[in-house]
Amino acid sequence: MSVSMLSTFVKPMHPEGRKFVAIFAGITFILFLIWEPLGWIGVGLTVWCYYFFRDPPRVTPTREGLMVSPADGVVSLLEPAVPPAELGLGDKPMTRVSVFMSVFNCHVNRLPCAGRISKVAYRPGKFLNASLDKASSDNERNGLAVTLPDGRQYGVVQIAGLVARRILCWSKEGQSLMTGERFGLIRFGSRLDIYLPEGVSPLVCIGQNMVAGETVIADLESTEQARSGGIR
Repeated sequence: MSVSMLSTFVKPMHPEGRKFVAIFAGITFILFLIWEPLGWIGVGLTVWCYYFFRDPPRVTPTREGLMVSPADGVVSLLEPAVPPAELGLGDKPMTRVSVFMSVFNCHVNRLPCAGRISKVAYRPGKFLNASLDKASSDNERNGLAVTLPDGRQYGVVQIAGLVARRILCWSKEGQSLMTGERFGLIRFGSRLDIYLPEGVSPLVCIGQNMVAGETVIADLESTEQARSGGIR
């Protein structure tokens, strides 16, 4: 299968974005009637809105045991943390990998590792900057507890950000998903927290760029220690 030049620039758009692009386009039309330079600003914002809701296909590693990033963005936090109580994952700290998504990242969320969704829990909250540590506990969030085929569990939590005002999750309790399969979306800047199973070390570093459904964040079968990294 070949990759066309056009496909490298024009990406499919998630259906959730259609109404927003239509609104931006309508406002752009009005701006052109008011003053042409304002209209061209509207064109730029409409293109950005389309780009925000892009949903490109991803090539997910298929080897058993690999966990991939659930979101595009940058690893902002990497530390032990107690998962949200509503997920039922216990009160012991688990290794948490936080991926911060800016308004320029793709915001479609993908499951880190194949398993059965044993819990879906939404909790209202604040809209602090998603890059802050306290956003995990204070912000509006939606969490999934996922049971792996071997019985171990992990958690993935969608967290609203400073400008995010809507978390979408279309997956249900009891549903089984494959690694990299889409399960939700957050609108306009946010964060994803991944709580790794006990004894699993992260294979990413703070500041590393992540690609949802592609970048490996951990290997359930590996005994490799957590990695360190630095800016070059």
